[in-house]
Amino acid sequence: MANIAFTNIDKTYPGGTQAIMDFSLAIADGERVALVGPSGCGKSTLLRLLAGLETPTHGQLSIGGEVVNYQSPQQRNVAMVFQDYALYPHMSVRRNLEFPLKMRNLPRVEIERQVHWVTDLLSLNGLLDRLPRQLSGGQRQRVAMGRALVRQPAVFLMDEPLSNLDARLRVQIRAEISDLLARTSATTLYVTHDQAEAMTLGQRVVVLDHGRLQQSASPQELYERPANTFVAGFIGNPPMNLLPAQLTGTSEERLRLRIGKQSLPLAVSAATVALWRQWLETPLSIGIRPEHLHLATEMDEGLRTTVQDAEYLGHETLLYLHIDSLAPPAPVAVMRLSGMRAFHKGEMLRLLLSPAHLHLFDAAGLALDHGVAGCDARY
Repeated sequence: MANIAFTNIDKTYPGGTQAIMDFSLAIADGERVALVGPSGCGKSTLLRLLAGLETPTHGQLSIGGEVVNYQSPQQRNVAMVFQDYALYPHMSVRRNLEFPLKMRNLPRVEIERQVHWVTDLLSLNGLLDRLPRQLSGGQRQRVAMGRALVRQPAVFLMDEPLSNLDARLRVQIRAEISDLLARTSATTLYVTHDQAEAMTLGQRVVVLDHGRLQQSASPQELYERPANTFVAGFIGNPPMNLLPAQLTGTSEERLRLRIGKQSLPLAVSAATVALWRQWLETPLSIGIRPEHLHLATEMDEGLRTTVQDAEYLGHETLLYLHIDSLAPPAPVAVMRLSGMRAFHKGEMLRLLLSPAHLHLFDAAGLALDHGVAGCDARY
């Protein structure tokens, strides 16, 4: 295995389209990193650059400490699993697995040893004499992974390998891939547009948008401490609620949060009050996850909202809420409640915002404070 380093990578295609902009990232030996972002953000371009299928316009790309900018794919010892499996249709599973080893002119004994190893690893023993058309989608994907792994590459690349599978099979194969990568300790770069795959399979998740790195962090940190409004609005299902707001208050009173024409008290610690005073009366966006909104009691000063829609999912209910006094096109707030709860369109509700889980973002969308420490825990 080997470490990977992208250093100030740019990629501009003929015609002037810039796919990657000043991208830098270090991946440790044996680390599993997931690249995630919307379509066209540059995920697959980075994978193709690493595989040697594209050449950087600027910057340095290294594998195992060796600069590989101009090395051919064959020189890099990198294996790739594609979205469409890319199996040879006229070859049996056994011959598909043997093919990359034969291309390297390995002895027959070594070929059989490595095919036996990967066959046991991926539970392919009963499939070796079948053709790809005789396999299910999940079986084909396992063979595609086996053909990549049998080479024992320095780097294992996966380009949206589950997107052709149905939802149920995708969950099953995702668990199998997670277990496989953990057992092989392979240095892995996994590209996906599905954040559930990224958060499940990546020890670290890298978020891209328009060719730029937005944040690189563990799944938990990415969810709990987004670096900007793009990450906050992209990670999570439903994503974080982002609302225009201002902090108000004087040195003699507690802070309040103004959303539209509504004003709510913030039960936060003295240290948080001191920190947040620097942003008083400044246009901000506040972020809060759907699970951190709560129904107010008659004794609470809550945020007035109107139910626009409700989704009843069995284990939880999602409410889509219009916040009173926010002028259109106002963002819809989403609230997550456990279990099946009956609500009606047009129903008026008052909400509490858990201050311990508020995030502040400036006018440019950058995080000002990653959540609040030392808040009153009454919510």
